Amino acid sequence: MGLFNKLFNSSSEPKDEKVLPWQALTTVSQLDEIEKRSMGKTQLIFKHSTRCGISRMVMNQFAAMYDVDLNADLYYLDLLNYREVSNETGYKFQVLHQSPQLLVIRNGVTVAHASHGAINDLDLGKFV
Repeated sequence: MGLFNKLFNSSSEPKDEKVLPWQALTTVSQLDEIEKRSMGKTQLIFKHSTRCGISRMVMNQFAAMYDVDLNADLYYLDLLNYREVSNETGYKFQVLHQSPQLLVIRNGVTVAHASHGAINDLDLGKFV
């Protein structure tokens, strides 16, 4: 069984899971707070569809690559349960809806956004 484990990279030892500082984005009123906070600190909004396998894969890749020491606030938006918040996010920050999607907010405006695999290509360090 040792060779099988090596080939398929399975291990009986638990992996350390990185915990991201997600803040749930569940109300439209939070968008005004995000806008205000963006005047002094970068705000990130990750829009995720909980029923989409691609969205889940991109979110897992994002989580694995995310620098927890990045000086930014990180919001998680479940767009299926909070459709109104998702719609208002697009209106407020002038970004066409996609899923998954990451918005980077600075000084009250979207300075970058990406969807699908392009999310993980964004150099977030440029925006903090």
